Amino acid sequence: MPTIRRPRLTARRLLATVALATAASLTLAACGSDDTSSESSSSGEAADYGDISVQYSWIKNEEFAGEFYAYENGYYDEAGFGTVNGISGPDTGVAKLLSGTVQVALSDAASVGAAIAEQDAPLKIIGATFQKNPFTILSLKDGADIATPQDLVGKTIGVQDSNASVFNAILNANGIDPDDVTVVPVDFDPTPLMNGEVDGFMAYLTNEAITVEEAGYDVTNLAYAENGVPYVAETFTVTDQYLAENQDLLKAFLIAEIKGWSDTFTEPSEDTVDLITKYYDQAASENADGLESVFGSLDPAKTAKGLAAEQELISTEDTESNGLFTITDELQQQTVDSLAAAGWDVSVDDMFDTSLIDEIYEENPDLVDYQG
Repeated sequence: MPTIRRPRLTARRLLATVALATAASLTLAACGSDDTSSESSSSGEAADYGDISVQYSWIKNEEFAGEFYAYENGYYDEAGFGTVNGISGPDTGVAKLLSGTVQVALSDAASVGAAIAEQDAPLKIIGATFQKNPFTILSLKDGADIATPQDLVGKTIGVQDSNASVFNAILNANGIDPDDVTVVPVDFDPTPLMNGEVDGFMAYLTNEAITVEEAGYDVTNLAYAENGVPYVAETFTVTDQYLAENQDLLKAFLIAEIKGWSDTFTEPSEDTVDLITKYYDQAASENADGLESVFGSLDPAKTAKGLAAEQELISTEDTESNGLFTITDELQQQTVDSLAAAGWDVSVDDMFDTSLIDEIYEENPDLVDYQG
């Protein structure tokens, strides 16, 4: 199976697209207003929210295992949805949200924050699957062995062009002069690290770090979340207008998602890998040009390791106390501080509205115990 490469939109391309989409969105009414469903809910009748579209940030692999359980176990159906159309990435979802093409995007704080800071995009993060972002500076243990931010000094680091701002954030957050680090452009293939062409490589804990380990190397990870750049990822992001007009719908959707992601913690790993493979293969068969088809079959062993790695990003002491997708006030502030280190100035109020996820757990305290 070829190494999975994760292309990202550059900030310039993203913001240009956002500008066009923002103008278009001004003429669009929000889809699926929940006025009727709210009335039916209050009268005790089953809600009917119709169809919605959800943009995934990446291919249909283990990053969306919870969504696959929501399909497989009927949680979306129980919530009152006709069809939940999950759309493969890679895509930040920002432009599609603003144009009304999708109603929800599983995005990331950096993409959302950039759009808000640079274009005043009317977006809100209403919950987050990943409490810790998956970025890492990957190195070989018997090579540069970059274990602390100060170990970056004097090293040559491979950084993708689209991740340059986020790389600068770890330098800024740790008081490291950019002139003391040599940055070389790379793709998302970690071969330059394995060949000794770079000392470190900007990677994902859930992807390239596992790829290099699977190739037989002992690795060292300098995780962003643990080294001055904590921020949420795989965020549930919507427009301000859609949030204002569809609160009951979004609560129903998030409840289905909570149930689906809870299953990833209680079901056997091999069963979850089988389910992931089913939805990945289905995506490949439906779109010959999609990346699922281009990349070929999933590696079950790597998929299981990716699932385990992402569970460490999803489940924290805070989520154990408060529930999946919740974002503490502290983490919200840490997120905007991390974005400021990358050059994007936003406020907590500009970026977050966690009122719905908080209401869900107030009304359904049993959902907090996602580990069974």
